[in-house]
This record gives sequence, C-alpha cells and structure tokens, in this order.
Amino acid sequence: QVQLVESGGGLVQPGGSLRLSCVASGSIFSTNTMGWYRQAPGKQRELVARIFWGGSTNYVDSVKGRFTISRDNAKNTVYLQMNSLKPEDTAVYYCNLKQRIDSYWGQGTQVTVSS
Repeated sequence: QVQLVESGGGLVQPGGSLRLSCVASGSIFSTNTMGWYRQAPGKQRELVARIFWGGSTNYVDSVKGRFTISRDNAKNTVYLQMNSLKPEDTAVYYCNLKQRIDSYWGQGTQVTVSS
C-alpha cells in the first residue's frame, strides 16, 4: 500500500504563486509515475501535470509555461510550482502515483485564486 500526503495549498491573489508538495510512503517501486490532478466544482477531475521516473513531463495546455512539476526520487516527493495563477486554476489538487497496475491518490489540497 502507498500513502500520499499533500501540502501547500491555500488562498492566493491572481498572478501569485504557490508550491504544492506530495510525499509518498509505503511500498513504492521504482519506475513509478507521479502527477497532479485537479477538480473544480461541477467539473471532472483533470490531469494537470505528470512526471515519469526518468524526469520527462507532460502538462495540460492551460498550465504550460506557468506550472512546473518536479520530483525528488530519493525523498519520494513530487512538487508542483504554480506561477501566474488565474481564478480558473481554483480547484482541489490531488497527488497521484501510478506503479505497475495500481493507482494511488492523496486526500487533496484546496487552491483558491481570488482577489
């Protein structure tokens, strides 16, 4: 089993920045993929960014150039640096880890972008 604990959400003004962190613990295998998803009220959960074990990344078009995902494999931690935040980025952000055939989720952290 794997546990994911997120931190770093909060309230920020438009144009501001936040950094999310997610620490994984438990039975973690190498070659996993870690990512961040988000779900806004009334909308489906969507992939924001993911990073593979080797460091390659994918981003949803709406965050390209503003968000950066990174990971520290030694610490089993994934980060999401969010810059130039917009009100439409407001959502609950979930950390995800995929390994082999399993997928694990964190409890979510609220990000609210508002003046």
